[in-house]
Amino acid sequence: MTNDSAPQPLPGAPEAPEPVPRAELPELLHAAVAAVGGVERPGQIRMAEAVADAVDAGEHLLVQAGTGTGKSLAYLVPALAHGDRVVVATATLALQRQLVERDLPRTVDALHPVLRRRPLFAMLKGRSNYLCLHRANEGTPSDEGEGLFDPVDALGGPTGKLGKDVLRLREWAEETETGDRDDMSPGVSDKAWAQLSVTSKECLGASKCAYGQECFAEKARERAKLADVVVTNHAMLAIDAIEGAPVLPEHAMLIVDEAHELVNRVTGAATAELTVGAVNRAVKRAAKLANEKAVDALQAAAESFHGLMETAQPGRVEELPEYLSYAVAAIRDACRLVITSLGETRDKALTDEDAVRKQAMASAETLHETADRLLAESAYDVVWIERSDRFGMGTASLRVAPLSVSGLLREKLYQERSVVLTSATLKLGGDFNGVAASVGLPGEGRLPDVRGPEEPALDEGEDAPPYWRGIDVGSPFAYPKQGILYVAKHLPPPGREPDRPEMLDELAELIGAAGGRTLGLFSSMRAAQAAAEALRERLDNRILLQGEDTLGELIREFASDPQTCLFGTLSLWQGVDVPGSACQLVVMDRIPFPRPDDPLMSARQKAVEEAGGNGFMAVAATHAALLMAQGAGRLVRAADDRGVVAVLDPRLATARYGGFFRSSMPDFWYTNDRNQVRRSLAAIDASAAPVRPVTKRS
Repeated sequence: MTNDSAPQPLPGAPEAPEPVPRAELPELLHAAVAAVGGVERPGQIRMAEAVADAVDAGEHLLVQAGTGTGKSLAYLVPALAHGDRVVVATATLALQRQLVERDLPRTVDALHPVLRRRPLFAMLKGRSNYLCLHRANEGTPSDEGEGLFDPVDALGGPTGKLGKDVLRLREWAEETETGDRDDMSPGVSDKAWAQLSVTSKECLGASKCAYGQECFAEKARERAKLADVVVTNHAMLAIDAIEGAPVLPEHAMLIVDEAHELVNRVTGAATAELTVGAVNRAVKRAAKLANEKAVDALQAAAESFHGLMETAQPGRVEELPEYLSYAVAAIRDACRLVITSLGETRDKALTDEDAVRKQAMASAETLHETADRLLAESAYDVVWIERSDRFGMGTASLRVAPLSVSGLLREKLYQERSVVLTSATLKLGGDFNGVAASVGLPGEGRLPDVRGPEEPALDEGEDAPPYWRGIDVGSPFAYPKQGILYVAKHLPPPGREPDRPEMLDELAELIGAAGGRTLGLFSSMRAAQAAAEALRERLDNRILLQGEDTLGELIREFASDPQTCLFGTLSLWQGVDVPGSACQLVVMDRIPFPRPDDPLMSARQKAVEEAGGNGFMAVAATHAALLMAQGAGRLVRAADDRGVVAVLDPRLATARYGGFFRSSMPDFWYTNDRNQVRRSLAAIDASAAPVRPVTKRS
């Protein structure tokens, strides 16, 4: 791929400066590393050079950069040196904040003397992440807003939590400069935030809104248009690709950090659902302005759908049953009537009803699109019924997601810009092919081409997927000397039930040898709860359980006490950063294969098999290997960290696919000797340095 059609400068935006000579890259990197108080690493230098080569050649790059490499500076410095606008997309708020509040300001200051310019940077999120001034000042048009301030106290203020949160948001609107939800501390509930925020479909538009000139979301977009570096998230990247209308400013380079999360985030953005609650809300909103015939039709459709979903059984729906198809079609047709009616009643001049109409229109349009997609029964979509136990048996929903996002990413992500994808875990089973295929780049064992029926299949030649290469720049950590990978080969293989007495015995002994200091990673919340309940009765150590407090507070407590353990599930496999002696034992209860009844994963696996591939390895094993690599990465977070990763699933040692998983994890010293690992844990505990508490961010 070449970059012949580079983006043109936007009106009012400065022209892109000439790239800094390549010979000056080491000097720039050295200055940036010194500015953030870091240490230059060989892997960091190698990565920076590879990023510079990729953007110069208009090619794409996958970079595996282990913990401690300093990959943020390794991509920021060559990107800033090149001069064209760059978009950086991350998966987590923590990394976005690190880039905008720490890395970019210091890097720009450090590079300014060499670059002879001061690059601008900005953060950009979806519209619903910013407070809406129209709602804050004119009131909430939604049905959910009714009764917010009832009852009131003696001074006429709200007494309920929701009302207090909304009042606090309105006060905050007077003082905030960004309107960004993540800048509000302490925060508010999702329900409270929904009262004073809007989606893109609900927005009146800057030209029509009385507060358009002051709008926080519009100001963020304007800053992004003028910025040299735009920091955003994977969800915005997905929306930019899916919706066709660009939400990101034009750019010549895209960097996807935490790229192991990209497929999941894009899948999430492309997933839609039809719920009873959403249809009922649409009825209430339509009733305020739409004609009676349209509202009655939607009400009848809502009642029919509600009755069917009360008894619907969860699982994949390969073909909508006739009765369910009729109910979904009734919702679609009623929504079309509502949309037509709302359009007919719209005044040309802005009225107080416009916000109400916009919200009602947005609800009806979203339902119409989802129902239409469900009824299309595309071979490239997966449909299933999901029932949540959280709010009782009446909360079933009809969900639809893409069978694969590789075709979408192949078509939308790599055109007319260089793309760098980086993470600590991109090589699975020893190569990049699996991850490359999942993000739309060619590679062995890739998912079948899932472009829509109206789109031509990609083949070799000018339409072939663009050229890419992958590099592993390693890690500054000496994994074989700092960590042990222990597989409890003597345990019986896990079954479907979480009750595993032998596993609990093993876990108790390991925690005892480690003196606490244990992060327990479980394949399900049910298994984590069962283990916490059993070991709280058997051990004196304090055992924290995910869900019993906020994740941030649990991590702070875990990091502050060496005798404490923390048990949890998915977010702990990837989201915990506790350097030091508080975490010297990471335990995985089993290989985290997806559930056999997971509709989307099983459908993807079946599609690979029907295309002649190995569905188990391409989907289930790749999913599990990525999680295990991430989980094992929780152990060594600093150069002086030491400890053990213990996998209490003998299949990692005995199954044919065990080598694939082990080669995907850090290169720890490997053993099955239970006595040796207990002695090692005891020795590490005895010589452990004081813990390093995790401070709460102000």
